[in-house]
Amino acid sequence: MKDNGNDRIDLHTDPRFKIANREALIGVALVIINFLWWFGFAYGLGSGPIEDYRFIFGMPEWFVYSCIGGFLLMVALVIFVVKVFFKDVSFEDEEREDHT
Repeated sequence: MKDNGNDRIDLHTDPRFKIANREALIGVALVIINFLWWFGFAYGLGSGPIEDYRFIFGMPEWFVYSCIGGFLLMVALVIFVVKVFFKDVSFEDEEREDHT
């Protein structure tokens, strides 16, 4: 498709941009949740003396909860969010007439 300067999309009225903005904000929220989960377990449980660490499968408990548990939690959250909150949006401009 050529852009000849006359085919402008209004970012304020096109509903696709409103949906994209909402989904981007949801993505930022997921990143913040991931960071808080990781930081809380990594520095919460991992800040004590090494002698007090508990181990799960030979790995420190803080690592298992922050990295492995956090990964599994985020995979589940992303799948849930995509299925429930995200919409399938066409990238085609429905208002534009096809001049072929």
